[in-house]
Amino acid sequence: MNIYRSLIGALWLVLGAYWAVAAIGVKRSVGGRQRTKAIALRLGVIVLILLAVRLSPLRHVLQSVQARIPNGGVTGVVGVVLCALGVGLAIWARAHIDRNWGMPMSQKENPELVMTGPYAFVRHPIYSGILLAMLGSALAATVFWVIPFVLFGSFFVYSARREEAFMTSQFPGEYPAYMKRSHMLLPWPGRTDRSPR
Repeated sequence: MNIYRSLIGALWLVLGAYWAVAAIGVKRSVGGRQRTKAIALRLGVIVLILLAVRLSPLRHVLQSVQARIPNGGVTGVVGVVLCALGVGLAIWARAHIDRNWGMPMSQKENPELVMTGPYAFVRHPIYSGILLAMLGSALAATVFWVIPFVLFGSFFVYSARREEAFMTSQFPGEYPAYMKRSHMLLPWPGRTDRSPR
């Protein structure tokens, strides 16, 4: 195992450890049926990742791509930096949302609308950070990280849209205005979302 893979592994361990500790004391979720559906969706994504890795044609293509990517050097450094930035963003966002954090598509008791810190620019910075960390992992560790990047990316977009519909109903005056001045996942300059979905 090279140094880049070791650093990527360490970054994901830091994220996992922080998540486990930060989950203590969050607000209680409501709506058990929605929670069960959200857990089933996440498990479905994980099963799809495992099945995709086992598909011989896809595995062959990814191995071929991996052989063409320079091992280490600039690619490894860029990958580690992207992964570190992604983990840092996810932790910053998680710390900033504090007790209001919940699993994707969960509803909290007494929800609060957080629009400061990383949330001033991106409505779902935790998703953004995790995806950036996966992209960095694909560059520095193994191209097989592309599979969870694509599948979780799709899940995060779906989840973000569901969460935004819920937040619009919870905060009908504030959330649509917040959507106009922020971006869903990427803080690109220019146009933001103009209307709730």
